[in-house]
Amino acid sequence: MSRINTNVTSLISQRILGNQNNALNESLKRLSTGFRINTGKDDPAGLIASETMRAEMRAVQAAQTNVSRAMNVVSVAESGLSEINRMLNDLEDLVDRSANESGISDEERDANQQEIDLILQSINRIANSTELQGRKLLSGDLSYTTQNVDTADIANLQLNSVRVPQGGNRTVAIDATDAASQAIITYDGGAISAASSITVEIAGNLGTERFTFSNAALTDMSTAINQATQNTGVEALVSGTDLIIQSSNYGSEEFVRIRVLDTGKTFSTDATEDFGNDVTATVNGQSVTGSGLDLSVRTTTLDAEITLAEAFGSVTSGGISSFEVTGGGAQFAIAPKLDLNGLASLGISSLTTGSLGNANAGYLYEIGSGEAYALDQSQAFGAQSIVREALNQVATLRGRLGSFHKNTLETASSALAVQHENIAAAESILRDTDFAVETSNLTRNQILVQSATNVLRLANAQPQQVLALIG
Repeated sequence: MSRINTNVTSLISQRILGNQNNALNESLKRLSTGFRINTGKDDPAGLIASETMRAEMRAVQAAQTNVSRAMNVVSVAESGLSEINRMLNDLEDLVDRSANESGISDEERDANQQEIDLILQSINRIANSTELQGRKLLSGDLSYTTQNVDTADIANLQLNSVRVPQGGNRTVAIDATDAASQAIITYDGGAISAASSITVEIAGNLGTERFTFSNAALTDMSTAINQATQNTGVEALVSGTDLIIQSSNYGSEEFVRIRVLDTGKTFSTDATEDFGNDVTATVNGQSVTGSGLDLSVRTTTLDAEITLAEAFGSVTSGGISSFEVTGGGAQFAIAPKLDLNGLASLGISSLTTGSLGNANAGYLYEIGSGEAYALDQSQAFGAQSIVREALNQVATLRGRLGSFHKNTLETASSALAVQHENIAAAESILRDTDFAVETSNLTRNQILVQSATNVLRLANAQPQQVLALIG
């Protein structure tokens, strides 16, 4: 080397030293921040994947928060239901003890009625005051809203869970393909004279009763059978020259059985035993076999209890009855992706005394003072039926909420926790610094910087050798 204006060796050494300094600075930055990717140039593809995963993790964390809040809603509603359940048990006790008419005084019955009235008031108060963050939970605010429900086709409708598209409706179409029926036996023997009196045993799903018919027209026989309906579950009506003996309700659990107790005598019927049938219907294309006129629908988009009216459920040519669910219910977003599959929907109907019970048995408020089933009306059988129907409704709702809490919310929470762990692990592999590797790189880069610095010093000193030529 005999040139001094351009020190090529020094330039090479400077470049290499600059590269080594950059590598050293990169190692220091990664070790100080803890991230392998700090800017887009570090790993463009890795940065894209990492940011996508970070967005997914934030969505999972939001879903976990939503699940926790949903659990809070269910827990608060359960606390109110638990207290209503306890008071309904107290009502059962008061009604049953008051039915012992000859064993209690009028004053005691009046005291029991006052206690019943206070319990009814408390049930209404709890139903209207159980709330979380200003939202009432048991007053019907969380029930679904519907339109075009034909009461001539549908006697009772309870929507437990419906996935309603945002800004749209969920149509429910019902077609009875196999009609429900009562158990029916037809007597066509006409009136029974005194000379040909006969004793028969008629049994239904509630019990058995004996009847002796003597000098009895069809209307007399019908009246006698209907007077025992509460004991047997069997009723009768006159149709032309026939006496129709049938179960009070519909379904395969209903039956009518007739047995002649007089040896050698006959009771002219078309059969001695008959059973009812359950309705079978298609609900939104899915076949559902009911219990009597009751349908229980369980699909991913619809969970409902539907009681068909007799005129619709007992015929197979009644056409299709449809209605729309327009909204309402409690909607919980418990998945990272916001769509119908990520929504958990829950309907909680009103728990007031005007809603507990049903149209057939009566409603809970009717056992209050001045109502049809008050204690002074001697309607203990009906009052007990109302209370037990209310107890069944509350217990069923509590079970449904418990199942929703355990099988929907808790499982979603567990799945989200695992999902969050896996996404975080995958994102960490892409973005986080591997300290074992990076500390090794740091040591290597420090040595290389020191080496490059020494080489540059030597390269800068090399042109001084030209002075020997001048001297």
